[in-house]
Amino acid sequence: MTLLLYWWPWLADAATEASATETWGAAEIAKVLIAFGLGYALRWGHTHWFRKQDEKRGREIIEEAEKAAETVRREAEIRGRDEGLKLREQAEQEIQSTRRELRQQERRLLKREEALDRRADSQTKREKKLDDNERRMVQKQSVLRTREEELAELLEAEKEALHALSGLSRADAETILLERLDRELAAEASALIQKRVEACEEDATARAQDLLAVALQRCAAQHTAETVIATVDIPSDDMKGRIIGREGRNIRAFEKATGVDVIVDDTPGVVVVSGFDPVRRAIAARALERLIMDGRIHPSRIEEVVSDTKKEFDETVRDIGKRAAQELDLHGLHPRMVALLGKLDFNRTRGRNTLNHSVEVGQIAGLLAAEMGLDAAVARRCGLLHDIGKAVDFETEGTHAAAGADVARRNDERREVVNAIAAHHGDVKPHGLYAILTQAANAISHARPKEPRDAIEKFIRRLERIESIATGVDGVERAFAIQAGREVRVIVDSAKVEDAKAMKLARDIALEIEKRSSYPGDIRVTLLRETRVVEFAK
Repeated sequence: MTLLLYWWPWLADAATEASATETWGAAEIAKVLIAFGLGYALRWGHTHWFRKQDEKRGREIIEEAEKAAETVRREAEIRGRDEGLKLREQAEQEIQSTRRELRQQERRLLKREEALDRRADSQTKREKKLDDNERRMVQKQSVLRTREEELAELLEAEKEALHALSGLSRADAETILLERLDRELAAEASALIQKRVEACEEDATARAQDLLAVALQRCAAQHTAETVIATVDIPSDDMKGRIIGREGRNIRAFEKATGVDVIVDDTPGVVVVSGFDPVRRAIAARALERLIMDGRIHPSRIEEVVSDTKKEFDETVRDIGKRAAQELDLHGLHPRMVALLGKLDFNRTRGRNTLNHSVEVGQIAGLLAAEMGLDAAVARRCGLLHDIGKAVDFETEGTHAAAGADVARRNDERREVVNAIAAHHGDVKPHGLYAILTQAANAISHARPKEPRDAIEKFIRRLERIESIATGVDGVERAFAIQAGREVRVIVDSAKVEDAKAMKLARDIALEIEKRSSYPGDIRVTLLRETRVVEFAK
């Protein structure tokens, strides 16, 4: 293209001259042809040069692409080689792990095989020994069979000789012998039987008297009776005013929290805590002693001390039960049974401490069992637990014997113990001697000298009946019978009972008590409703 542009002025001049002369000579035509030939040659040369350049650039691109492809191929080979090495290492690790497991399994199999071999050897030896013993037994049996046959032949020969000498057959001889023995032994047998019966009766009576005498002599129990009041000593009479509080709020809070009646009178140096429930009375007395020692007496402190005293009292009850079990050398009692035994220390049986009575019954039953050759520990267990139902009879229906048997059954006591508890008053048929011993020991314990306090039990049951009637009304949280049953303090749920309904609810409780209970005089129903709101400033 550059050469064409170079020759273009010359061609233009030739064309201009031809136009001026208006004739085309050979020289002009030759110039034009030469010009076109040169232009074609230049064009072909230029095109050929560009083609070579393109081919060269294409070869370079191909070479670069081949180099890049070779680089990629080498990288791919390197990555493949690395991955192959990793896979090979993993495969080798798995193979080694599998080999280790196979070796371990092989060792275990070898051990099992050795054990089986030893077992097979011992089994073979045992079978060989059994075969030897069997052969010896067969030989002995054959010898014995031979001897038996010889003895049978000798006996038969002797019998035939006797029959020949006596002139009687075997049947006739047996008949004569039996008739003679019957005549001779009839009178002697009747006389011997009568003599044995009389001797057994005399021995049984004497033995029973000895057993009771020994048991009573060896069992020394205390017989005490507690009243329905407890006294708390105070350092000075000024403390009585602090116990009562401003307008009586402290004493009301204390009576509400404990369910007992606090009597503050002119008696110097003491405050009386009165209540038919001995557990409540004991808790109240301890709480009052702690409040007096602390000196801080106000409603919130009273509630806190009473709550802490109740928790401590549970521990005390368990300790009392453990001591009672240790006194009779009994072990393995369920913790629930131990706690119930501790509660019996605050109960009364015919005016006596129920726990002391139960311990005494256990001692007597154990002594009787030892004299009779029975298990004394089982008898002591039956005697100690025979009145366990009195600790839960207010929670269940029925007799305390049935309630105690149910509690013992649920706490995995022996069948002899459960039956002794259920049958100690004759409600259930006794099975075995332990139940009978428990009945006898219970009767002996009740027959020991004591104060007749049967009226106390009736009085306490009447108060419990009044409390249960009050708590059975909807909306009542707690109820306490105080003032020897002349007053019932009822604490209601403020969320369920409004002030407008409080008077009607108190009247309903009074009517229900009139309908379902009999009592001398009047019973005052005091209903307490309190709304307490607590917030914390943070």
